[in-house]
This record gives sequence, C-alpha cells and structure tokens, in this order.
Amino acid sequence: MIILEEMLVDLLGIQLTRKQVDAFCIYERMLQDWNKRTNLTAIHEAQEIRIKHFYDSLTCLKLIGDSKSTLIDIGCGAGFPGIPLKIVQENIRLVLVDAVRKKTEFCSALAAELDLKDVVILHERAETLGQNPAYREKFDWAVARAVAPLPILTEYLLPLVRPGGAALAQKGRSVQTEIEQSQNAIRLLGGKLQEVLEFELPMTHEIRSLVKIRKITPTPKIYPRKAGIPVKKPLS
Repeated sequence: MIILEEMLVDLLGIQLTRKQVDAFCIYERMLQDWNKRTNLTAIHEAQEIRIKHFYDSLTCLKLIGDSKSTLIDIGCGAGFPGIPLKIVQENIRLVLVDAVRKKTEFCSALAAELDLKDVVILHERAETLGQNPAYREKFDWAVARAVAPLPILTEYLLPLVRPGGAALAQKGRSVQTEIEQSQNAIRLLGGKLQEVLEFELPMTHEIRSLVKIRKITPTPKIYPRKAGIPVKKPLS
C-alpha cells in the first residue's frame, strides 16, 4: 500500500491517514476474497487493484472539491469510484447503484466492514431511479466509471443531478468522439459540457479522461426513458 500512498501524495496531493490506509487494505483483501467465489472484477493482482481501482477512482477528486457533497455512483460494480471517494472524504453522502445483485451485496458487506456512515446501496436501474422523486435531481454529483458510451450515460446521470450540480464520467483515451456524439443529448437533458481532463495512470501509461457536465436546467420529465431504451435508442 506504500506505493499507492506515495502516488496519491505526489500526483493528487492526498495524504492518507492510518485509518484510511487500513480501510484500503481491508477493501483490497475483501475484493480478492470475493473474487474467488464470484466475478466482481477482472483485476485481481494487488498492484493493479491499487492503481486501476483505488487510484483511478480518487482521480475524481481533481474535479470534486466539496467534501460535503451528495454523490450517486451509477453502475458502481465493486464500489468504484464511490467507496474510495467515501474513504478519503468521509463527509460525502453516498448512494451506490448497480443492477447486478452480487455487486450490491459486496458493496453492502464492505460498507458494513468499514463502518461507513451515510451510505445507501441500491440494487436498481438508473432509468428507474431517474423517474423516482426521492432521487430525481437530488444530487450534487452523479458519477459513473466504464458504464456506457457517453450518449447513453448522460441519460442515466443528468436526471439525477440537481440544477447547479454536475455529472462526472470516467472515460479512457478515445473520449472526443463520444463527446461529439453526445452534444445533443447533453443539451436535451439540461446539461452543458464544462471540462474534460485527460491524464495518465501511473506505472501503466494508460490514458484516462474525466468528463464534467454541468447541470444548467431541469431535465424534461420524459427523461430518462424506460429501462433499456437508452441503450437501444441513444439520444442523438
């Protein structure tokens, strides 16, 4: 875990406490243990977990500054990026969402083991939550990592964001084409592209991008459409 700590200090300016280091050690161990029984992630080796999961998740802090934010993580998988963000900024009020039950079960077990407060874990579809008054336009941030192409992802995320908040998509190198294809969807859903931040993951030379979309106006009530429709008929 020392290499992770050094990278966080050198590249992100984050100094982990002993409690936070211990939390990441527990996270790593539980992820490896659960992966022996059920496929949560294709990444198994400790060093890859630390760089491609933990460090990569925490790069969101380059754009997420307020530690008291409300944040919803769509398609959270094994908790990325939401739980690493919660470990480092414990005042975040976090909702984790995934449509795969084994993944939400892992997140629930991990949150209990780490005694994380103000964390809600939902086995649900993003399209359903986006039409639920309890979640629609309630969040400062809606984030997603490797979930769907941007024209689809904007329909998952923006309906959940309050006007003045933002959606944050973690993407790879080839993001410009997705941005061009999603311009109309962003506008229809009440958003505006604000920032694209590109960087390289340490020790891997893999390119990552953070795409920040500011929520300008309320999303029309017809969005998101019913479950499965955004994938079959992306907004264009």
